[in-house]
Amino acid sequence: MPGGRLTQQERQQIALGLAGDLAYAEIARRLGRPTSTITREVMRNGGPAAYRPDLAHRATETRARRRRPSTPKAPVRTDGRDARAVRDYEEAFATVFMQGGLPRMTARVLAALYATDAGSLTAGELSERLQVSPGSVSKAVAFLESQSLIRRERDDRRRERYLVDDELWYQSMIASARANDRMVEIAREGVAVLGPGTPAATRLENVARFMDFVSEGIVRAAEQAREILLSPPEGAGGEPQPGAQAGTEAGGTRGA
Repeated sequence: MPGGRLTQQERQQIALGLAGDLAYAEIARRLGRPTSTITREVMRNGGPAAYRPDLAHRATETRARRRRPSTPKAPVRTDGRDARAVRDYEEAFATVFMQGGLPRMTARVLAALYATDAGSLTAGELSERLQVSPGSVSKAVAFLESQSLIRRERDDRRRERYLVDDELWYQSMIASARANDRMVEIAREGVAVLGPGTPAATRLENVARFMDFVSEGIVRAAEQAREILLSPPEGAGGEPQPGAQAGTEAGGTRGA
């Protein structure tokens, strides 16, 4: 039933859908399930190429048995939000990060940080919130920090806090664009080694030109749209959303 645990028969239908190259949304529609349920099920059980319904079913039962003795009651929230709805949202958010290439634990940590009003949590708070070991949290935050997706600071009690803020998406975008510079360099090194005008060199030169163009576009757009991250959305304060002009200018530049 929708909202309940997937049955073994449903998992078999998911496998058939994947084998038939059906989109997650279509598989979900046929089963009467949310698309996010199907996406999470597949991603946590090997991905579309390695999904096996029998193994997925056994893994789910094993996880359920492990959780049963120690699963805490959903915490009572003081902010008026539905605890189960928030937890489900964080799982769905983490799934999107996973589809973008982040490991599951790393994605869960990042989603948890974004779902807090303060935008920051300590390692202990993350461990308790996600019901995982401190070691798992440590590995996840180290990776996120290396990708400029979070930063750390010490609070007044000298505890390390991991946080997301309005600048991190911008910084991460710039870092990603700059990482492409090495690809451009190595591709052009290949042109010299393989000989200009040869098919291989031509292919590499085209890759270099493409990556160079895309990186410049990303940096330019990020600079122009940066103020969007620093201002309230339209409706939050009654003011038009800053950055609309920047977006128009960016569009004008592309069309020029």
